[in-house]
Amino acid sequence: MIMKHRYHVFYLPPDLVETLTPRNLVGSQTPPRDPSPPPPPQVVPTGSARGCNICTGAVFIGVDEQRSHFRSDWHRYNVKVRLRGGNPVTEPAFAQLVDGLGDSLSGSASSDDETSNESDAVNALVSKIRHGSLSDSPDDRPRRAPMTAIMWFHSPPSTQVGLYRMLFPLDTPSSAYLSELKEMQTPVEGGRKWALFMVAGGHFAGAVARVSRVVDDDDDEDVVATKAKRKPPKPKPETEILRHKTFHRYTTRRKQGGSQSLNDNAKGAAVSAGAMLRRYGEQALRDDIRNLLQDWAEDIHECERIFIRASVSNRRIFLDYDGCVIDKGDDRLRTFPFETRRPTQSELSRCIQELTQVKVSHLTEEALRAQDQAYLASLPKPKPQPTQTAIEALEKPKPRRLTKEEELHREKWNRLLDMISKGRLEPLQAFWDREGEGIGGVDAPIPEWTGDRRGSLLQVAAQSGHEDVVRWLLYDLHADPTTSVSATWAKVEEDGNESEASDVAVPPAGLRRTAYDLARSRAVRDVFRRCAGDHPEWWDWFGVAHVPSALSKEKEEERDDKKKQRRKGLKEKMREREARERGRGKNGEVELPVVEPPQLKRESAGGPQRLGGSSGSADRVSGLTPEMRARVERERRARAAEARLKLLNGH
Repeated sequence: MIMKHRYHVFYLPPDLVETLTPRNLVGSQTPPRDPSPPPPPQVVPTGSARGCNICTGAVFIGVDEQRSHFRSDWHRYNVKVRLRGGNPVTEPAFAQLVDGLGDSLSGSASSDDETSNESDAVNALVSKIRHGSLSDSPDDRPRRAPMTAIMWFHSPPSTQVGLYRMLFPLDTPSSAYLSELKEMQTPVEGGRKWALFMVAGGHFAGAVARVSRVVDDDDDEDVVATKAKRKPPKPKPETEILRHKTFHRYTTRRKQGGSQSLNDNAKGAAVSAGAMLRRYGEQALRDDIRNLLQDWAEDIHECERIFIRASVSNRRIFLDYDGCVIDKGDDRLRTFPFETRRPTQSELSRCIQELTQVKVSHLTEEALRAQDQAYLASLPKPKPQPTQTAIEALEKPKPRRLTKEEELHREKWNRLLDMISKGRLEPLQAFWDREGEGIGGVDAPIPEWTGDRRGSLLQVAAQSGHEDVVRWLLYDLHADPTTSVSATWAKVEEDGNESEASDVAVPPAGLRRTAYDLARSRAVRDVFRRCAGDHPEWWDWFGVAHVPSALSKEKEEERDDKKKQRRKGLKEKMREREARERGRGKNGEVELPVVEPPQLKRESAGGPQRLGGSSGSADRVSGLTPEMRARVERERRARAAEARLKLLNGH
């Protein structure tokens, strides 16, 4: 159990300091891997002898022997291990490692392959180190505890003292913490000073504090003995605030968080009045802090530690500007090793007390050992090193780089599909004369890398609706119309795009659709039917190609005659109807009113409106007799017939 004690970090009892030892967690030091004795120390060459700076115990008499050593596998292995941050091995240890490889080396034992086998041995050993096979298993490796913010010391039998590591010099080794702690107990003339600064959300708090008492003449034994008869003096405080300052500027976007500068960097400079006020507040806050640092420059230079709590952007206020008081690489710079609240004067006082107050606990050695073991057991186990097989499995296959010939082939296919889809017949014919054989012919399947699910060029032309391209493919190039594609995919492609003139039933989902099935217009389908009538021996038109019937010239002429007769009959009926109407007008009959299309009437916003509106035609014939209504209806039908006749004639 950790308790806050009255002990001050610079005023620990001398008898307690003498009994302190740095406390390490159980298993924090890695045990030796084998009980073998350490390698012999490096022999320093004397006289004309030479030595290797990497290999342990390697001494040479002549240059030839030194060169031979540099070419040896032992030296090459140690060099590669050192480059990876490992420790070199002795020559007997290297021989044991090579023997442990066993039959993993390839090749024979002949003199011709000796050099290659030795080189393979070095590569195999280095590969094992890279993949972790020469290291201990993850379960056997000791788990190191992460470094905590507090450095603990143990005093037998059951006292532990903890201080923040930030109070010690940077990069202090574990073995030097105790000596640094003893040196901290030495009084300093004028006392030890710390500077503490906090800035967050536009709030700033700074202070320069004396964290140890001043050593003066009143502390001498003679002076104390002289004043013993007098009234005992008031004890001097262990900490004293020498300078302090707090202020606030409007820099934070209310209820949204973040400073205005961060918002400008992320979304661009805002133009609102609040944004301008916040930018001014940030500039004013920076100027105020830097002016304050300049005023406190002498006190800051005398400080032993400088604690700064600020974000990355706000930290630039204190460092790295022209004429800065605190250098960016100053060894005195520290951060607060615990959570802090809003920058205020009271918060600074609390932080000073937290930093200077010693943490004390009273646990026996057995309780400490049990606590350490439980803590280490709670740490996550080290991840096992992946093997070569796992690494190869995790690595994604890299896409194969295309050759120039493959890139040119793909470009030709893209151009061909583009011309067919857009119906550019003349460029298509010229391109086919040059590149048709290289592509593979008119019936070559469309490659998968194009992303086109259709099976042939004829299917692309038929579905695109280009009659002349389909005719050229069928008659000139003899394209195969029996090639099919999945009916399910074709239905998805044509969903919502069926032509109004389509008179061909869609096959069931389980069947395959041919180029004729993919045609969206009657003109394209007629091209297939004409070709089937002209050349029935070319393909299985009425079976596999799904063409319903052949279309000959006689059938086309017969179909055209039927259309002409239908149009002629409609025209004669219209003439007869007009003649009857004109005859009735000459006999003095009432001229029928011309019925205009109904128009919506705008009524006043406040007037009554009938539910469902009103019909314009009903209002116009509401006052007529039944005979007149019949005449109006006949006139309306005649006008509709005229409109249909004009559509048939193409006017």
